[in-house]
Amino acid sequence: MIIKEIINMITKTISMCQGKGSLSHNNREFTAKNIDPSRTADNIVFIQQDLGDAYHQLFDEAVARYNAHQKRKDRMIDDYFLHLFNREPSKSVITGANKQKSFYEDLVQIGTKDDTGVGTPDAEVAVACLKEYMEGFQKRNPNLYVFNAVMHLDEATPHLHINYIPVGHYDRGLDTRNAMAKALEEMNFGHDARAINRWRLKEWAVLSNICAEHGIEISEPQKSRGYSYTVEEYGKHQDEIKALNAEMAQVESELAEKQAKREDLNQQIEQKTAQVKAILNYIPDYEKEFKIEDECDQLRRELIGLLDGKLSIMKHKDAIIAKVQRLCKLVKKVNDNAHKSGNTIYSLHEKLDAAMKEYDDVCQRWKCAAEERTELRRDNAALSAEVDDLTEFVSLLKRLEPQKYDEVKQAQEYVHSQREQEAQQQSATRKKKSWGLE
Repeated sequence: MIIKEIINMITKTISMCQGKGSLSHNNREFTAKNIDPSRTADNIVFIQQDLGDAYHQLFDEAVARYNAHQKRKDRMIDDYFLHLFNREPSKSVITGANKQKSFYEDLVQIGTKDDTGVGTPDAEVAVACLKEYMEGFQKRNPNLYVFNAVMHLDEATPHLHINYIPVGHYDRGLDTRNAMAKALEEMNFGHDARAINRWRLKEWAVLSNICAEHGIEISEPQKSRGYSYTVEEYGKHQDEIKALNAEMAQVESELAEKQAKREDLNQQIEQKTAQVKAILNYIPDYEKEFKIEDECDQLRRELIGLLDGKLSIMKHKDAIIAKVQRLCKLVKKVNDNAHKSGNTIYSLHEKLDAAMKEYDDVCQRWKCAAEERTELRRDNAALSAEVDDLTEFVSLLKRLEPQKYDEVKQAQEYVHSQREQEAQQQSATRKKKSWGLE
């Protein structure tokens, strides 16, 4: 009872972060400067399994099933660990070519060396909380296989090192694999980038409840290593969420406007494409006119030869009449085409060049609009992620610290009312100045 009263005087934090992953350090295969060797025997070992043995236990049967379906030897897997990391298991984390890690480590601690130092009554209760938390870890997280877990009591503050291999299951290929994202998805934490954050928040809540049952008051959840939210920050979260929502609405509006602009540009591109095609289809007609002009020139030269002298005219009168009639028909045809088009082949080429230039301009504007749209989508996604994180945090605060949440909400409403009053006063002052009353 006295211990609990002492503990309740100080609000403690829970620290949960990813460790470097050194089994040699965790299992005290060497002694670092910050370790008290006289207290190493007090460390609590929950499980110590060889990493290679753990991989054989988890994946050998899946590898056998996979190999049974392979007809080519070069596609078979001899050893799953070697297949992933191209080397034997190590005491430290190995990162493979596809960014998979050979194992993961989480560090869990209650309080600090200043308020929960080893050997103090606070530390004794913290050890009991951490032990209860660790004993339920595997059951809560069936897809995170724990092969090594130790509580260190030979350093300044009691803390856990939990080493695990994430296990995911698939319908195709190797049906059981080292896969963190799939493991979190199968444990219902989603398959997006925030899945790991949702999992940590849930684990934080589990340990927080255990601490509460042992009489330890826990402050805000830590955002990351070395940082935790303060009570003063709570009042800002709702305003930030509203501001981000407003910014998202503006981005969505701009995105819709860019989408409409893009559709308009697409329509313009289609129209200009049709114009260019029409011009290109019309050019062969002008090529025919070039042939007609050549024929007219040939007839003109032949007529000049036939009309050279009276005897020649009398002798070739039928041929002359036929060529004149043919020439008249060709001239009429050329005149009709010129009347219809109102253009020469040179002006038509100029129109084509102008249309092609306008087409290129429209394509460039469409490209710029597409880039702006992509940028807006990226901004929108980032804002959505930030809103989700803040909303999730406020929800967690409301559930775990309802009294503080109500206090902050009341303070926020008071601040909003003060802002409205200030705005009304400023508006009244501006009106007085505009009327010449001040």
